[in-house]
Amino acid sequence: MTSTAQAPTPPSSEGRSAHPDHIGHVIFITASAAMGGFLFGYDSSVINGAVEAIRDRYDIGSGTLAQVIAIALIGCAIGAATAGRIADRIGRIRCMQISAVLFAVSAVGSALPFALWDLALWRIVGGFAIGMASVIGPAYIAEVAPAAYRGRLGSFQQAAIVIGIAISQLVNYGILQIADGDQRGEIAGLEAWQWMLGVMVVPALLYGLLSFAIPESPRFLISVGRTDRAKEVLAEVEGHGVDLDRRVAEIDLAMRSEHKSTFKDLMTAGSRFKLLPIVWVGIGLSVFQQLVGINVAFYYSATLWQSVGIDPSGSFFYSFTTSIINIVGTVIAMVLVDRVGRKPLALVGSVGMAIALAFEAWAFSADLVDGKLPTTQGVVALVAAHVFVLFFALSWGVVVWVFLGEMFPNRIRAAALGVAASAQWIANWAITASFPSLADWNLSGTYVIYTVFAVLSIPFVLRYVKETKGKALEEMG
Repeated sequence: MTSTAQAPTPPSSEGRSAHPDHIGHVIFITASAAMGGFLFGYDSSVINGAVEAIRDRYDIGSGTLAQVIAIALIGCAIGAATAGRIADRIGRIRCMQISAVLFAVSAVGSALPFALWDLALWRIVGGFAIGMASVIGPAYIAEVAPAAYRGRLGSFQQAAIVIGIAISQLVNYGILQIADGDQRGEIAGLEAWQWMLGVMVVPALLYGLLSFAIPESPRFLISVGRTDRAKEVLAEVEGHGVDLDRRVAEIDLAMRSEHKSTFKDLMTAGSRFKLLPIVWVGIGLSVFQQLVGINVAFYYSATLWQSVGIDPSGSFFYSFTTSIINIVGTVIAMVLVDRVGRKPLALVGSVGMAIALAFEAWAFSADLVDGKLPTTQGVVALVAAHVFVLFFALSWGVVVWVFLGEMFPNRIRAAALGVAASAQWIANWAITASFPSLADWNLSGTYVIYTVFAVLSIPFVLRYVKETKGKALEEMG
């Protein structure tokens, strides 16, 4: 599935050596902010459990269904594009609170739609909240975390996303059991799929409550002249032995000296339309991350397994086990990314994904027998699907955002990240919107397409992507 970018900030000499007096408090602050990542993952994948029920209730074809599922990505793109500016005006905490409200409203609205059109509207609202959370969480964590702990604390956001995906599938599975395996089965006056979408109001409210228990970012406080409060927060997170006046001066100087990159900065000298090669590499990484079809595993896996004869209960269970594999792979990537490097992990992931996708394509090419895949092909399809998610999670799921945060020169980093993120949302939409129709056309052929993209990513990484492990941000050029 899509990860979040964390724009690196240069550590100060004070922050580099500081040891927080209350590291537990810092972890609480970080974990609270990462609840936005949890909701990001939860809201992105919870729709997986409702796809077939929505198709049946509103009697719609694959094309219309795909648009209802994919339309949330429009909200994601708008939310991600505007969150930074909103946060700079009203603060990171207020942004989190707005996001929490939007998540809650989207959950209630999606659970109680009047018709298909307003279900789509609530999906856009939820997408906007996802987009905001994808920007605000990492930015806030980067600004409050002591430099010595920034990498580990920053990983909370990605961990929260994959945990949110897993919990959404576990909740969906539990609700389906209560409804006796029927996605449209009635529970307390509502259909099972409505409960699946509505339960998200609980973590949304928790996120909102936690936002009142954590401090505003020192960077924002300094930007609006609240230096005394900024010093209090810095003392909380970096320790009371830190020279607070010096830290405030360093942050203030860093903000004043920052270059606000624009789209024009991404163009080659003497050209108004030709992007710099490094920007194209960033776009390529973002697009390949999506074109291997990873979000099919999180948006449509229950539908996929039911289409080849697995009963709804079993399909929901496999969706949950896939999400657990996603967590395992993410942890592996977090452990290895600074040890073996970004490029080797990307290459290993590409090879593993290509092989797994090829096996899935082969398995789905078999003719169904009594509405089911033959036993051998069924086992191969299930194993290959889990292997595919594992290799994605331990490689491209994490390293793409690490690359994007490190590979661009300082003068263009913000603008280049924005372009690469936009390319990723567009590619995500293309895969999400096209899968139902492609699956109706030829499920095996669809996986052949994803396999081709996984294979093509190998020469792309070998030829165009440079290793960034161990290099200072100032060395990127």
